[in-house]
Amino acid sequence: MELRELGAGGPQVSVVGMGTWQTLDVPDGRDDVVGAALDAGSTFVDSSPMYGEAERTLAQGLGARRDEAFVATKLWTPDDAEARRQANRAIDFYGGRVDLYQVHNLVALRQRLDLLELLRDDGKVGQIGATHYSPSAFGELESVMRSGRITAIQIPYNPHEREVEKRILPLAEQLGLGVIVMRPLGAGRLVANAPKAQDLEPLGVETWAQALLKYVLSDPRITVAIPASSKAHRVTENAKAGEPPWFGADERALVERLAG
Repeated sequence: MELRELGAGGPQVSVVGMGTWQTLDVPDGRDDVVGAALDAGSTFVDSSPMYGEAERTLAQGLGARRDEAFVATKLWTPDDAEARRQANRAIDFYGGRVDLYQVHNLVALRQRLDLLELLRDDGKVGQIGATHYSPSAFGELESVMRSGRITAIQIPYNPHEREVEKRILPLAEQLGLGVIVMRPLGAGRLVANAPKAQDLEPLGVETWAQALLKYVLSDPRITVAIPASSKAHRVTENAKAGEPPWFGADERALVERLAG
């Protein structure tokens, strides 16, 4: 599987990363979870000011290991002054730089891209991206993809959310953009009713979460998937899905059937 390299000149980008939505929005830290991710090779970590305390908690968990991680976060506000405050906080959290800074849900897109480009030119931001969770916004996402102003997108993709296969993924491949997958486990819904162990045997995986992650990662247009977990052992299990062999058409079809 060929992956577009987001981390050129910086930290290595993992195939399975770690999201922080809900799981790191805590006051007392999740150092064990962040440490487990790094130990397992899940070096791509993603956060947002939309996620409460997650940016701070992630920074605390990285600590002296910051340089082992490829840190992605987001701007999320219609207010220009607040956007600068968000950026300053994140840059301070992560040792003076953010490896990938994204415009969350395309909010105030033009103004946020202007700010991020200034920060990139100042050496405080590595690359710039854009995210959205809803197919209703994919037309606007396509426009910014074609603008030449971003190098990566973040979109939902799993057996129940496949709208991106129609136009977003083909366009990303055409333009050479990195693709980060949010909700590879369907925000937890897909793992709530896991198939029986014998049903997973043809897939060569240990867990249903691994099957869902391999389903996403076996699409060569995908750069990294970012499942979120509050449990260190789950983070370690998820990371194993980043190892070949990858699924072919038959295995992907089986995952779709098992997902219902």
